[in-house]
Amino acid sequence: MSERLSQLHEASGKVRELYSFGERMLLVTSDRMSAFDVVMPTDIPDKGRVLTGLSKFWFDRTGDIVRNHLISVELADFPEVARDHELAGRSMLVERLTMLPVECVVRGYLAGSGWKDYQAAGAICGHDLPPGLPESGQLPYPIFTPATKATEGHDINIDLETAAVLVGQERLEQLERISLDLYLEAAAYALERGIIIADTKFEFGLDADGGLVLGDEALTPDSSRFWPADGYAPGRPQASFDKQYLRDWLETLDWDKTAPGPELPDEVVEGTRARYVEAYERLTGEPIGAYLRRMGV
Repeated sequence: MSERLSQLHEASGKVRELYSFGERMLLVTSDRMSAFDVVMPTDIPDKGRVLTGLSKFWFDRTGDIVRNHLISVELADFPEVARDHELAGRSMLVERLTMLPVECVVRGYLAGSGWKDYQAAGAICGHDLPPGLPESGQLPYPIFTPATKATEGHDINIDLETAAVLVGQERLEQLERISLDLYLEAAAYALERGIIIADTKFEFGLDADGGLVLGDEALTPDSSRFWPADGYAPGRPQASFDKQYLRDWLETLDWDKTAPGPELPDEVVEGTRARYVEAYERLTGEPIGAYLRRMGV
């Protein structure tokens, strides 16, 4: 990466680097993998390109529901200083937004923190649910369950009243409506291709005119829980196309879930990559090799 581009570096996330171009930004998605809020020392090859390619796919598909921040993923459209082949396929030129301080989570099935909340209280984020639902069970209808954005550690589930304090009641109702519409569209499409989207999270921001815009990534294995439909059986944890495979391996170790994380063996790296790639190929209908060639990788 050029020295000129490094001078425009604005921020780092667990897996992304952000570069400033005034009213536009370059989001570069690395191959870093985080689990239990710790970035692993071993990369997953092409993971960043899978996340970028899938986000582009979903942004294109859902643009009639809500506007999104994507300008281009093509190197030729990037500012000259960013036309680096190392960035090909893993970078998005996007509109700069003022991000809203809530994670917009939609759940169609009982898993993760939602399952824990249901076990403890029979409810998730203020949504009272029928008794006796099993782990991984499908909810009677998808629910909107906002969370706070944590700069460190886990996001925290909050109820609608708390979320309304953060963004205002009218804006929250808009976020709920659009998030549910996005989930319903994506979940129906994915199920036709053998993938259950158990839950997902969206991030939204405001443009210069105060309009609501979908930002960050969308409906990827990092922001969603993807299950193979042909192996689905409620009452237990499910196989997945996301980082749960890595988490399950980490749970077998004598590791306290604090940095530094353990080096990942080849079989775990390959197994994780294979799951991400399969999610991409099932959902887009395109072999990952074709995407890489198309992006000039």
